[in-house]
Amino acid sequence: MLEKIRELELLRQTISLGGGQKRIDKHKEKGKLTARERILFLLDPQSFVELDLFMRHRCTDFGMESVEAPGEGVVTGYGTIDGRLVYVSSQDFTVVGGSLGEAHAQKICKVMDMAVRNGAPMISINDSGGARIQEGVDALNGYGNIFYRNTLASGVIPQISVIMGPCAGGAVYSPALTDFVFMTATHSQMFITGPQVIKAVTGEDVTMEDLGGANVHNTTSGVAHFMAATDEDCLTQVRRLVSFLPSNNLSEAPANFSDDPVSRVGERLLELIPAEANRSYDVRELVAEVIDDGDFMEVQPFYAENMVVGFGRLNSRTIGIIANQPKVLAGSLDINASDKAARFIRFCDSFNIPLLTFVDTPGYLPGVNQEYGGIIRHGAKLLYAYSEATVPKLTVIVRKAYGGAYLAMCSRALGADTVIAFPTAEVAVMGPEGAANILFKDFISNAESPAETRREKISEYRQKFANPYVAAARGMVDDIIDPRDTRRVLCNALEANATKREQRPPRKHGNMPL
Repeated sequence: MLEKIRELELLRQTISLGGGQKRIDKHKEKGKLTARERILFLLDPQSFVELDLFMRHRCTDFGMESVEAPGEGVVTGYGTIDGRLVYVSSQDFTVVGGSLGEAHAQKICKVMDMAVRNGAPMISINDSGGARIQEGVDALNGYGNIFYRNTLASGVIPQISVIMGPCAGGAVYSPALTDFVFMTATHSQMFITGPQVIKAVTGEDVTMEDLGGANVHNTTSGVAHFMAATDEDCLTQVRRLVSFLPSNNLSEAPANFSDDPVSRVGERLLELIPAEANRSYDVRELVAEVIDDGDFMEVQPFYAENMVVGFGRLNSRTIGIIANQPKVLAGSLDINASDKAARFIRFCDSFNIPLLTFVDTPGYLPGVNQEYGGIIRHGAKLLYAYSEATVPKLTVIVRKAYGGAYLAMCSRALGADTVIAFPTAEVAVMGPEGAANILFKDFISNAESPAETRREKISEYRQKFANPYVAAARGMVDDIIDPRDTRRVLCNALEANATKREQRPPRKHGNMPL
C-alpha cells in the first residue's frame, strides 16, 4: 500500500507541474501566475479541493496520441472566499497552450453543474489559445456545452470571468454570457478574430492589444467590467466583488456590519451639490457620503462614464447604485449609458439586491449618431429593466430630472417604492430655457426687450414648474428633504421595504428591446 501511495504522490506532483518547469518559467517571465497559483491566491488558505486531476484526452488525430496534457490544461475544483463556497476553473497555458478539448470542457462543465446544484458562485479564469484544433468538432461541442450552462446558470448563481491571457474565437462567448468580466492590463486580450485574419480579410493592421486588450474592452467596447494591473490585483478585486454578492438567487448577500451610524449627518452634501444647475460635480462623492463607510465598488468605471453603477451598503445591506454623472455629458443618457445601467439593474434584480438611484440628468443625448445608433431601442432597455425589477427601489432626485430621462431613472411611474428629492430638484417636462422658448415664443419675439423678457419667462417657468413641489403635490415624490439627512432617510426606507413582495402576471419571459 505504501508503494502505491508513493506512486500516487509522484503522479500528483508530475501533473501539478502542468507543462513542466521550463514552460512555467517562461510563463512567469511575463509576470503571470500559474493556473494553480491563481486559484490559491484567490481562495482562502488551505480551502481548495481539486477535482479531475487525472483526466486525460482521448484524441489520436494529428499526433495527439503522443501528446501528454497533464490535467487536460485546466485546473478545476472548489474552495472558499471569506468562508463562503465558490467553484473555480483555471486554464493552464503551459499545457498545450491552455487549448480547450473535449475532456478540458468536461472538467469545466462538471464544476459549473456542481456550482448550480449547490448554489455557489462560479469563477472561471481564462488563459487559452482557443479550441484544440486537433480535436475538431469535439472541441467546438465542448464550447457549446459551456455556453449552454452559462445561460442556464444566469440569474441562478453569480458567474465571474477573469481574463488573464489570450481569449479568442469561440472562447470569448462564455465570458460574454457571464455577469462580470475582469481583465489584466498587460497580458489579457479578447477578440473573435485575431490581427492576422483581420489583415487578410480587410487589410487593416492592428496589434493584439489595440484589437482586444483590457483598455479597449474597459473603455470602448464595454465587454469588460474591471481592469487590474497584475494577476494579484485582479484576484483581490474578484474577492472584493464576491463579498458584495449573494451566493445564489435564493439567498441574501452577506451582511457586513459597520459602525457607520444610520443617523450620520452629511454636512458635506451642502457644499457638494452646486446651487447652479449648469455646474458639475462628481456624483461618486455624493454616493460615498451616503453609503456605509464610503465603501463603493464601481462597475465599469471607464465605460459610459456619464452613468455610474456599482455596489455599496446601507445599514450593512448590499445595494446596487445607479447614478447620473454630471461631470460627463452633463449626466445625459445615451446608448452606452442605457445599456450599462440596464444590464446592472437586471443583475441586481436577479439576485435580490435593492436598487438606489441618484437622478441628475437633462435628458437623452441629442444627435444624429445617437438616433441612427438606435437610442430609442437602447433607451427603452433602461425603462424595461427598471419596470421589470421587483426588488426594493429607492430614488433620490438631486437636481435635473427632465422629460423621458426623468421617467427612465426609476420614477414612481416605473415602480419606485420610495422617491425623495432635494430642494434643488427640478422635475419637469424639459429645462426652463427650452420650455420658455416654446411656450412663450411669440410673446418673447414681440416684446420690446426680447432678451429681458426671455429671462423673465425662464424665471417664471422655473419658479412654477422646475422644482420638486409640483411632483410632490401629485404624489410622485414622497418627501423633499434636507440633503444632510439623506443617509438616515434612505436607511429607513430600505428597512421599510426589506420585506417587499411583488407579484407579476405569469409568463414565460418578457421580450426586452435587445
